[in-house]
Amino acid sequence: MHSSNGFMEQIFPSSLAPSRRRLLQGAGALSLASLLPGISLAQSDLRGTTLRVATYKGGHKTLLETAGLAQTPYQIEWKEFNSGVQHIEAINADAIDMGSGSEIPPVFAAKAKASVKVIAVYHEDLNNQVTLTQKDAPIQKVADLRGKRVGYVRATTSQLYLYLQLKEAGLSFDDIKAVNLSPSDGLSAFARGDLDAWAIYGYNGQLARTKHGARTLKTAVGYLSGNFLIYGNPKALQDAQRQAAMADLLQRLQKAYAWSNKNFLLYAKAQSAQTRVPVGDLVEIYNNRSQDGSLLATSDRAVASHQRVADAFQAMGVLEGGADVRPLWDKTFNRYLGVQA
Repeated sequence: MHSSNGFMEQIFPSSLAPSRRRLLQGAGALSLASLLPGISLAQSDLRGTTLRVATYKGGHKTLLETAGLAQTPYQIEWKEFNSGVQHIEAINADAIDMGSGSEIPPVFAAKAKASVKVIAVYHEDLNNQVTLTQKDAPIQKVADLRGKRVGYVRATTSQLYLYLQLKEAGLSFDDIKAVNLSPSDGLSAFARGDLDAWAIYGYNGQLARTKHGARTLKTAVGYLSGNFLIYGNPKALQDAQRQAAMADLLQRLQKAYAWSNKNFLLYAKAQSAQTRVPVGDLVEIYNNRSQDGSLLATSDRAVASHQRVADAFQAMGVLEGGADVRPLWDKTFNRYLGVQA
């Protein structure tokens, strides 16, 4: 997906159980009046409204469907992308209304003054953002990475927490043989033994542990905030119908996250059908999670966290001149989401 002005190319570095049936029945009874106090639009007013929403395989679309919350009084046109960069590019090109991803892609969007807003925060697991080593590698601590071949994904959370872990150990990227690889290429390289260690996130890290015996050297807990972001299209925010639909969708996602914490096996089965990652691996990730999933309103604390990320990428030399992320943040939906991040 390419943006209308190519900003990412210019700025971004290269490189049915009973509980479910009850929810399904209850979802049909949801009304805008109950979900969105303060919005005067009736459900009938949104029947002609379509939201264009980006999702990941096994992500928010699957979560809503599994939780029985996918029947909305407006239409959703789901578009699947595999990175937050692509979500933001599509928003900047006015191709979608909502997307999601880590704190990092919006840092580069802020630098480029792209047309995107941050409208909510969601929390996901940090124990699955991890620096791994080969099972028989003579590496017991981060300091032992000196001179070793270490894979990572440039301009992602893996580069950020690896940088912070190295810094804490008195090292920098110059002290290791850093190899920028996509997650799938990194898994192949790790499986071949071409990497001594690997900073990676998500399903690929779990596959490295279960299939290739990878050892966990250090997780991202304490190095990343745990904040992931919902991105919004400013043009959609300025449209009454789409804004109301976005508020409703955010509340549904908030309810779905809360549901998933108590019904994770159902969600894992649905995710597995989409991603082909074994259910057992997904359940293991969940059982070892650092925190429950949740979706929250924006806050000054979350903005400050985001700015620290921008400052870290500047310190790494990846973001020349730095970036001010504050103009990206928007409080339009805070009154519907309650608790702040």
